[in-house]
Amino acid sequence: MSSLVLEDLSYQYNGTAVIEGLDLTVAKDEIVCLLGASGCGKTTTLKAIAGLITAKHGKVFIDGKLVSDEHTFLAPEYRNIGMMFQDYALFPHLTVADNIAFGLTKMSKAQKQHRVNEMLELVHLVGCAKRFPHQLSGGQQQRVAIARALAYNPSLLLLDEPFSNIDTQVRFELIADIRRIIKNQQVSAVFVTHSKEEAFAFADTLAIMDCGKIAQQGTPEQLFNAPNSKVVAEFLGQGIYLDAEVLTATEYSTAFGRVASLIAHSHAKHVGQLYVRPHHLELIPLQSQSSNANTVTILNRRFVGSHFVYKVIIDGQEIDVAAQLGQSFLVNDDVTIRITPHTVNFFAE
Repeated sequence: MSSLVLEDLSYQYNGTAVIEGLDLTVAKDEIVCLLGASGCGKTTTLKAIAGLITAKHGKVFIDGKLVSDEHTFLAPEYRNIGMMFQDYALFPHLTVADNIAFGLTKMSKAQKQHRVNEMLELVHLVGCAKRFPHQLSGGQQQRVAIARALAYNPSLLLLDEPFSNIDTQVRFELIADIRRIIKNQQVSAVFVTHSKEEAFAFADTLAIMDCGKIAQQGTPEQLFNAPNSKVVAEFLGQGIYLDAEVLTATEYSTAFGRVASLIAHSHAKHVGQLYVRPHHLELIPLQSQSSNANTVTILNRRFVGSHFVYKVIIDGQEIDVAAQLGQSFLVNDDVTIRITPHTVNFFAE
């Protein structure tokens, strides 16, 4: 049985469709990230799951139980969900321990204390029970928020941009720690962000949203290596499009030479475009003074510590390409561009 199922979910705001015909399944103990640009419907979907808004159409099942459709609506407090917000939403007048215990209304005093102690140990805040939120760092406040959300054993955890207010230096350490906590508690989770780096680090599965629908769902590796649309490909990383013709299952012809794919593909159409990412490109010193179709000019260069990153224009499109270790080019240098063998993303016309 899945922890969450959304079927044909739709919601309108002031007559404009925000989510439309959305389907999503979250397996037991799975962390799914709703990833997409601002305005694509991520937070609206999260609110519909939580019961903070009523969907115009469609069904929401949590742990196999229907909680919302055109005839049914279960209030948020009866859906057995936990929520973490962007601003943590801690009560400033309550101690850490009291914040964690806030939702444990059906427990005795002794049971509450035992559960609070368990959660403090889980999030490594045992010595902070009597502190107030303003006495904690941002990362510590986030740990209190996750402890409170998990304290009453929800079957589903919802997280809305939970790491956006955390300093970059400690963000990914915190992401790893909160992922460990959620996995330790064997709770399914739906996580909303616009940051693919956060999504890659935190989620088991990504659901890329576009115009209120799930464009594609899969593991980060699956989506990055085999996007089913240009929208998904572009959202997961910078690249350029090159006109291409399919020659064989593993070879494509472009104006910049033949491109080899590490994986064989079968295509119904043989004309389209390749989406080529920066790490698929290699800059090579010119072997002679004569330029050719593979020659590009260094427009800019940026030192990033271990190497230079160079800006070039390929087929009218700007892209930043990292040089190989030990390579160094100057601005206005002409270089040869080579497309290395990779798992090709080909989109038929």
